[in-house]
Amino acid sequence: MQLLRRFTIRRQVAAATATVVVPFAIAGALSANMTRLERQAEVREQAGSVAATAAAYFQQYLGGLDSMASALARHPAVMALDRTQCDQLFAEVLRGRQLLLNVVLTDPDGALKGTGVSARAGLSSVVTLPYVHAVATTGQPVVSELVTGQVSGKPTVVLAYPVRGPQQNVVGVLALGLDLLGMQTLLGNIPLPEGSVVTLSDARSRVLARSKDAEKYIGQQIGTQPRAPRDVPPTQLTTGIDGVSRFYGNAAIDRGPWVLSVGIPQSEVWARLMPLYVRNLVLVFISATAVLLMALWLSRLMSGAVDRVRYAVERVAGGDLSPPERMQAPNLEIGRLQTAFITMASNLRDARSALDRQIEQERRMRETLESLQRQVVRQERLAAVGVLVSGVAHELNNPLQAILGSAELLERRKDMSPEALEEVTFVKTQSNRAKEIIRNLSRFSSQHSGPPAMVDLREVVAEVVQLRRRELDNTGIALEVETASTRKVFATVTELEQVALNFVINAQQALEADGRRKGRIRIRVYDAGKRVRLEVQDDGPGVAPEDEPKLFQPFFTTKPVGKGTGLGLSVSYGIIESYGGAIGYARNDWGGSTFFFELPTGDPRPSSSAPNRQTHSDDRPSVLH
Repeated sequence: MQLLRRFTIRRQVAAATATVVVPFAIAGALSANMTRLERQAEVREQAGSVAATAAAYFQQYLGGLDSMASALARHPAVMALDRTQCDQLFAEVLRGRQLLLNVVLTDPDGALKGTGVSARAGLSSVVTLPYVHAVATTGQPVVSELVTGQVSGKPTVVLAYPVRGPQQNVVGVLALGLDLLGMQTLLGNIPLPEGSVVTLSDARSRVLARSKDAEKYIGQQIGTQPRAPRDVPPTQLTTGIDGVSRFYGNAAIDRGPWVLSVGIPQSEVWARLMPLYVRNLVLVFISATAVLLMALWLSRLMSGAVDRVRYAVERVAGGDLSPPERMQAPNLEIGRLQTAFITMASNLRDARSALDRQIEQERRMRETLESLQRQVVRQERLAAVGVLVSGVAHELNNPLQAILGSAELLERRKDMSPEALEEVTFVKTQSNRAKEIIRNLSRFSSQHSGPPAMVDLREVVAEVVQLRRRELDNTGIALEVETASTRKVFATVTELEQVALNFVINAQQALEADGRRKGRIRIRVYDAGKRVRLEVQDDGPGVAPEDEPKLFQPFFTTKPVGKGTGLGLSVSYGIIESYGGAIGYARNDWGGSTFFFELPTGDPRPSSSAPNRQTHSDDRPSVLH
């Protein structure tokens, strides 16, 4: 009986225990299953959300490439198919753009007219890719299939655009090659769980780019049947090309058309479930008395998480748009709220950065436009003055020659009195001065004296020093020469000597007008980046601030009457501008004036024949700033 009673008690205890434990176990199992389904949905949603966000950013980047290509297609060098300028322009464009493999320009027949990357040895000068013919025929932008770049030799997808001439005819094809191998680094930087992969595929289900093992999988087909990008489901659970089962989020990129897929491994679900399973098991065996403590603990966790979100919101409201640090969330809702808030802060920061960059770019464009407008106004003013003075010089030259001839005949007469001869001499002196003014006027209106060639500025300085050394020594002015550059410029040597001589004469006259017995002039030649700079410095009184804007205007002079015509600096300005250089004035450390000019180094001619410089200033090649 006692054994039977013990057995009955044990059975009742077991039944009671089962009555209490089994419902908890069933509830725990249901909770675990629901949690598993939630985590699967969470991972699936995360994959779809990341894919949609990444696709939107990639679509935005492609839109930026379209805008950049549109701007390049209107560039004068591109429209003119100028190989040298296009190579420099495209190389400058490639800097800082890690997703661009190359920028290539061809004519409608495929002849290479420009490349941002040096062509490989043995490469033909004619590009045979089909997109060239397609763009030249249709006149519309084309996205190529996966190809191997003929210039770079790397796998790429080409965005091709038409380049139209003044008559809106297609004169060339501009191609932007995407660096598919380089996308591995960019795609790999997307924050995803361990083992995740991001893949970009085309309409034939071929891999274009991948965040892992890109060289191994680029060009391979995903699945057995190609599907259009719009037919691919937003999310799916499938086995990838590497044999790993993942939750994939898919987003179509209409510009391609391509598909951007974000795959998170299915093992991530179990990795997220394990802490929850442990918690559920603990909850099953927790006594009723611990429920209140657990509730209080969960309440504290929830309050802390909400407080952290509130603090982050206040920080964003204060202007700090840096995404907050991700913290451990007590439940799924807080985790989603935290994820959404981090995404919002990141998007706001990116939008503000993009707006700041756009404002800065617009400011620079406005400054460049204002500078170009000032240059155009100045060139038009100088051109008008040049036409005027050319006519005046021609009309005055003939009567002036007659005056000089008559004065010389009068000088030869023996019946002239000394007073009359003195008056005739005065007439000749003033006529010669007028003749010099007319010669300067003619030089101002036509500033060309022979074909240009490669000129060493050291030789120009040596010639000027030889001409002025004796007179400077007689007036007690010290002359210093510093020549640190060995590079040559493309110009006419006599014109450069004229400019340098004008600078030295102006410096000498400024020192003499200052009334000092001694002065100092220094001529410097040195490299200034891609240009060579010549400076003439003096320790005279300098130029008055109100006179600085008028220094290079025709007929403006600060010298006394009879000492200058006001054409020297104007002629110098026209000479330097005709060679694409820069001329200007600045104060120096001595307190005096520094007149300088800069000219680009090297020979800009496209062929061995000398160019014809008898052209207008509007025909000079434009400079990309």
